[in-house]
Amino acid sequence: MLQFDIITIFPDIFTDFLKESLVKKAQEKKLLKIKIHNLRDFTKDKHKKVDDKPFGGGRGMIMMVEPIYKAIKKIKKHKKSWVVLLSPRGKKYNQKTAYNFTKFNQIIIICGRYEGIDERVLKFVDEVISIGDFVLMGGEIPAMAIIESVSRLIPQVIGKSENLISERLEKKQGIFIEYPQYTRPPKFYPKEKIRRARPTTWLVPKVLLSGDHKKIEEWRRKNQKFIK
Repeated sequence: MLQFDIITIFPDIFTDFLKESLVKKAQEKKLLKIKIHNLRDFTKDKHKKVDDKPFGGGRGMIMMVEPIYKAIKKIKKHKKSWVVLLSPRGKKYNQKTAYNFTKFNQIIIICGRYEGIDERVLKFVDEVISIGDFVLMGGEIPAMAIIESVSRLIPQVIGKSENLISERLEKKQGIFIEYPQYTRPPKFYPKEKIRRARPTTWLVPKVLLSGDHKKIEEWRRKNQKFIK
């Protein structure tokens, strides 16, 4: 069973996330375990301080190394553990990384906040990850994205294996494959006029209604999108 341990100063952000959708069901089935740790619990002063001013001056506050070190030391339980720091400076997260994460028994994720984290934290981190070329207020939302993207790769979490689109190719090339999909009704025309939308764009492609599985598969391959 894969265990996620999330280190954050805002644990309540994860409350609804853990109670909803397939993430909740996966935990109930003991396919996945998620534990949220309040970083302030690993401080030693009465104010539970986790940040301080940067040496050399500068704006904002920096998360201190000591509470993070103590948290990891207590939380890390498995030989096959992987410690991840979420930071805009990190390597871009992708589907291949998600597959790599499934190889571990425990993934510890540090959610950054404020203007940054003391550089010495990198000495006991295995990987620094960014989910995109933009800056958020903290690492909690990226942590949820990683949990979901990795969890769906665990057998039985999302049901039958065919729900994982082109699973074998994903594992080999580290990509996610998608193509346009439609459902009922086959014809839909909005009452209002919408710019750049021709009438034919509201119809389901005929090939998908044909029942010809070979042609449907050819159409899907032709229209699929590769995301590295």
